Amino acid sequence: MHLRFCASWRVLFLLLLSAVFLSACSGSSPGPGAEAEAKLPENTAAGNTAAAEKGEAEAGGQSGVRPNTPVVYEPQAPLESTLGEEPLIVDISHTDQGYVMARYTGSAAKANIQITGPDGIHYKYFLTPSDSFISLPLTSGDGTYQIDGYENIAGTQYAVLFRETTEVSLENELFPFLYPNQYVNFNARTEAVAVAAEAAAEASDDLDAVADIYHYVIGHVAYDLEKAETVAAGYLPDVDETLRTGKGICFDYASLTAAMLRSQNIPTRLEIGYSGDIYHAWISVYTEETGWIDRLIEFTSGGWTRMDPTLAAGNDSSSAALKYVGDGSNYTTQYIR
Repeated sequence: MHLRFCASWRVLFLLLLSAVFLSACSGSSPGPGAEAEAKLPENTAAGNTAAAEKGEAEAGGQSGVRPNTPVVYEPQAPLESTLGEEPLIVDISHTDQGYVMARYTGSAAKANIQITGPDGIHYKYFLTPSDSFISLPLTSGDGTYQIDGYENIAGTQYAVLFRETTEVSLENELFPFLYPNQYVNFNARTEAVAVAAEAAAEASDDLDAVADIYHYVIGHVAYDLEKAETVAAGYLPDVDETLRTGKGICFDYASLTAAMLRSQNIPTRLEIGYSGDIYHAWISVYTEETGWIDRLIEFTSGGWTRMDPTLAAGNDSSSAALKYVGDGSNYTTQYIR
C-alpha cells in the first residue's frame, strides 16, 4: 500500500512554493506551532565547526544575500559523565546540547538504547558493534529522561544491561534539531553539506534557503520503488548515498533534506509517523520570523500545508494530491528525530 501511495501521489509544488515563501515572509503572525521564546543559537556552541571563513560567506557577491557558509554542530563524547559500562556506554556529558552519545563494543549482533523523555514517548535506537560513538537526540525538551540499555541475546530477545535516569536542561531548545544524529547523519565533510551551501548560495533569507534546498532535493532524487519493496527493518539513511544514486524512499528524502537544512543552521525536525494509514517521514522547519512551520505551502488564505519532499518529487500537478497534503489531519506524528 505504501508503494501505491508514493507512486501515485508524487507531486511537484515548484510554482506554488516560491510564491508561498514570499507571502509567508510578509505575514504578521507565525505559522502553527511557533514558539516565540525560541531563538536561533549563536554559532559558538562547543564543537561547532564551519566549512569556510565567515568573511567568505558574507562576501556572497551581492547585497541581501544570506550567508551560506555551512555551520555543522559536531557532537562530542568526552566521557565526563556516563551511564552503563562496557560493552554499552552512554555519554551524557552534553545533554544540555540536546543529545547523548552511545557506543556498543560487545560480541552480540546488536544492542538497543531506549530513551524515554518527559513526554512519555519511547525512542528505540539500535547499535551494532563499533569503536565509534553514535549521537542520539533528546527531542522531548527539558525534564527527566530514562535511558535503558539492552544487549541482544537471540532473535528478538534482549538482556537488560542498565536502567538509569538523567535530568536534561537544554541550553537552547533548538539544539536537538541542529546537531546530527543517527537518523540525520552528517558532518563537516559530508557531501550533502557542500551541496546545501551551493544550493542556498543565492538565498536572501532562511525561508529562501529552505525553498532552494527543497527544490534541489526533489529535482535530484527520484523515488525508488524497488528499494521500498526490499528495505529491511532498522534501515538508516545515508545522505551521501542518496545524493550519489539520485534515488531514495521517504526516509531518505526527509533525512537528506533535514541534513542539508541543519547544515545551513536552520533547525529541522525529521518526523516519522503516518500519512493516512501509510508509514511515512516528513520534516518541519524553524525560522526566527515564523517559529516552527509544520505546514509550509499555503493553499488557502488561512492555512499552511506540510512540506513533504517525497510527495513533492515528481513534476506533475494533482489537485487531489494538493488537497490531501494540505489537510493536516492526514498526518500523525509518532516520533521526532
